[in-house]
Amino acid sequence: MNFAQQALNGLILGHAFALIAIGWTVLLGTAKLVNFAHGQMYMIGAFVAWFVMAAWGLPYLIAVPAAMLAGVIIGWIMQATLLRLTIKQDLVSIMIVTLGFGHLLEGVAGLSFGSTGQILDTPLSLLDIYIGDLWITWQDVAIVIVTIVVFIALKLVLERSRLGRLVRMVAEDPKLAQLAGVDVRRVYLGVFAFEGAAVALAAAVVAPRTPILTSMGFQEVIITFVVVVLGGIGSVTGSYLAGLGLGFFTAFFGAYVSQAYATAAMFGVLIVVLALRPGGLAARAGGR
Repeated sequence: MNFAQQALNGLILGHAFALIAIGWTVLLGTAKLVNFAHGQMYMIGAFVAWFVMAAWGLPYLIAVPAAMLAGVIIGWIMQATLLRLTIKQDLVSIMIVTLGFGHLLEGVAGLSFGSTGQILDTPLSLLDIYIGDLWITWQDVAIVIVTIVVFIALKLVLERSRLGRLVRMVAEDPKLAQLAGVDVRRVYLGVFAFEGAAVALAAAVVAPRTPILTSMGFQEVIITFVVVVLGGIGSVTGSYLAGLGLGFFTAFFGAYVSQAYATAAMFGVLIVVLALRPGGLAARAGGR
């Protein structure tokens, strides 16, 4: 087994994990909420990108923003439905409702796109790059570049913009932020819309690596959960590092041990890390 190839696979997989999880990182850090429909939103984004290209014959550069628009709409509708529960911080009801949304999205996808798997072929995924014995595609390069750009842009927005200050105020104390004149409802709606756009972008960029299935949402939720918790709740930098770490771990574990037990091994790593650093990788940094 080529060690360098597995390291390259881990690098790409790690960036994919981080990109898939970034929307949930912001949601959990801002609204202190979890969205168990996150994986199904990823699945919808992948199917929308595939449908725009396969059924309508439009280019990939149109399919990506189309998927993101679908994600924004789903996120906004979901939070508009949950808004009263969000304001009340009724976490149990929110978890149940988002689980219900996930199953609803899976059913809608099955009716709309069929239950058989699809392949999202893009101009980038069909172009190979060979560096000696190493092999990747331009789609893999796009995953790394898009992830880095998204994380840098998000960190700059959260730390250096007025919007970022408003988001951080709501994250710290929504009631106090409301007393200070912040429209907490709009912030929550915006964060859910961002999560939808971010996970749909991840789907349009990452999904060409694997078949698209209506049942794929559960696996994406598991990956997202591990990345977000391991990186530290709400930490953008921590999620990036956790995604990279899990990517390398999964690539080498799958190559040298067994791909079938990679998810179980992920949770083993999560348990060990949290036992040593309860706050996750960003515990010392203390935040974003």
